[in-house]
Amino acid sequence: MAPVRVARTAVHASVTEISDDEFALFQALICREAGIHLAPSKKPMLVSRLMRRVNALKLPSFGDYYRYVLDDRIDELVRLLDAVSTNETWFFRNPKHFAFVKETLCPAWLAERRDHKRPRRITAWSAASSSGEEAFSLAMVLLDTLPGWDIQIVATDLSSRVLEKAQAATWSIDKSGDIPGRYLKRYMLRGTGAQDGKMKAGPDLRNMVIFRRFNLNDEFWPADLEGPFDLVFCRNVLMYFEGKRRERVVRRILKHLPERSYLFLGDAEALTGFDRMRLVAPAVYTAKTNPDLGHLGLDDGFDRKGAR
Repeated sequence: MAPVRVARTAVHASVTEISDDEFALFQALICREAGIHLAPSKKPMLVSRLMRRVNALKLPSFGDYYRYVLDDRIDELVRLLDAVSTNETWFFRNPKHFAFVKETLCPAWLAERRDHKRPRRITAWSAASSSGEEAFSLAMVLLDTLPGWDIQIVATDLSSRVLEKAQAATWSIDKSGDIPGRYLKRYMLRGTGAQDGKMKAGPDLRNMVIFRRFNLNDEFWPADLEGPFDLVFCRNVLMYFEGKRRERVVRRILKHLPERSYLFLGDAEALTGFDRMRLVAPAVYTAKTNPDLGHLGLDDGFDRKGAR
């Protein structure tokens, strides 16, 4: 009688390391597709964010995953870009920006409306909206300060994953501590039953914000992102772009900003090399020709005591 042979099942070894050459391939791909530059120090981050997907596909290496992405798999490229996107955010992040809108811009717009110099309409773009906290923070300020106005906020992000969360407009109640009490009471709904421990943006807010996936590095921009906008929040995203691509994105944004519009950047970002723009508040820019600057009492943001 022949001996019994035990069938051996191949066990897929988990992929946990990426070579320098493989990392360079992803560096180039991510920069080309999203404009994001990954420094060599980001190699562990890339491994941690892609490892689960590589192993789920039972691929033997990151190089094989790179080829899998290139193999005409648009959906997989979106997954990849989702994975490498940084989505840290919270309500009323950088509160001085929202104070500037509420205390400086909104009173000026109301005065212009009384003088019949502007329609009762404000349009804004949250260009790296992540899971929606920035867009809804702005919506609360505008709705509270400009009651009865037509307010529309377009909120975009590279990551389809976080946009799904943003469209749901539902967060852990733990995030409520970042929202001023007045706004929390008026505009947020507290979850009950199965939704206990959560909060949801009220219908007035949800009706003001439109979410869509958009890559700032795309060659062609959709018509509804060509403005004009009164406000553009593009905060804490340009810092990840490679130099020339960053300049191209800024130029395209500015092309669709009227002279009375305002561009908000992150505190660690600066608008250098664009002579037609001036700094009017921390990380807030507008056109030098903006006729509102005088009666708003805005200066160019420079310390008159001189550099030290």
